[in-house]
Amino acid sequence: FGAGLALALASSAFIGGSFVLKKKGLLRLCGRSRAGQGGHAYLREWLWWAGLLCMGVGETANFAAYAFAPATLVTPLGALSVLVSAVLSSIFLNEQLNVHGKIGCILSILGSTVMVIHAPQEEEVSSLESMAEKLKDPGFIVFAVCVLVSSLLLIFVAGPRYGQSNVLVYVLVCSAIGSLSVSCVKGLGIALKELFSGKPVLKEPLGWVLLVCLVICISIQINYLNKALDIFNTSVVTPIYYVLFTTAVMTCSAILFKEWQHMVLDNIVGSISGFLTIVAGIFLLHAFRDMPFTPNLLPLFLQPGRADRQQSCQHQPLLPSEDKGSQSAEEEEEE
Repeated sequence: FGAGLALALASSAFIGGSFVLKKKGLLRLCGRSRAGQGGHAYLREWLWWAGLLCMGVGETANFAAYAFAPATLVTPLGALSVLVSAVLSSIFLNEQLNVHGKIGCILSILGSTVMVIHAPQEEEVSSLESMAEKLKDPGFIVFAVCVLVSSLLLIFVAGPRYGQSNVLVYVLVCSAIGSLSVSCVKGLGIALKELFSGKPVLKEPLGWVLLVCLVICISIQINYLNKALDIFNTSVVTPIYYVLFTTAVMTCSAILFKEWQHMVLDNIVGSISGFLTIVAGIFLLHAFRDMPFTPNLLPLFLQPGRADRQQSCQHQPLLPSEDKGSQSAEEEEEE
């Protein structure tokens, strides 16, 4: 569990840093053919290659983390890569991180901490034979059939009608298929552990089947995620995809690996609370990323310079001086 947690955290750090390195390399092109204009001058920038290397290391660490820790823990911790990218961008790229983003970063850290403390301990799956038994479970078969049927309906029925207007159509396809891809990654991680221990894993057909299924699932995910990003704003797609994808993975892991079966109530509540806290943090970090937060948006008593003016206004007389003078004259005449 400790090795899986360390690999998941390292994966988030490398992936988050890779975005900053690649962006820094693209900004150094200085008028040369930019990537957005179809150019490939970035291939001569060492910073861009360093970012690509960091991305590869992060994805490898994330792949290995599934072999040691529950998928219910590894997948939500992937949100920390967004946090790392946002913080490093504000430091090295001078991108503004507003108050909403800072609150989102704090919530993501708190939610991740809570999830680590209350993470479920999955049922032991240490070999491909036990993985094959898990895949034959009737509950997982029903879940996989439902995922495939719903994905086909979304692709061929809902996609042509509502794909251009509803962000959920393509994102649901990515999330549903992604839950199966994580299961394939989990099985391949177990196969690699057996391979390094000297077992003849290459002769097992299940490992090759999982590899083929993983390639197909990832291809579908990339295709429909790119469609969603091309049609809708990134600040809308990213938090919705994270929530739906993580929920689907947690559901699939609970059915396949029985991760929640031996958990007590406080750990279940803690895991769900941590996940919802991460969701809130990611939402604040993305949804209000481009919204300027100025002092004018604060309440009057918190705005700088307004408190003194408000206090001075409180000490002003309610009636003008002329009215007060005429009022005193009328009182003297009455007396």
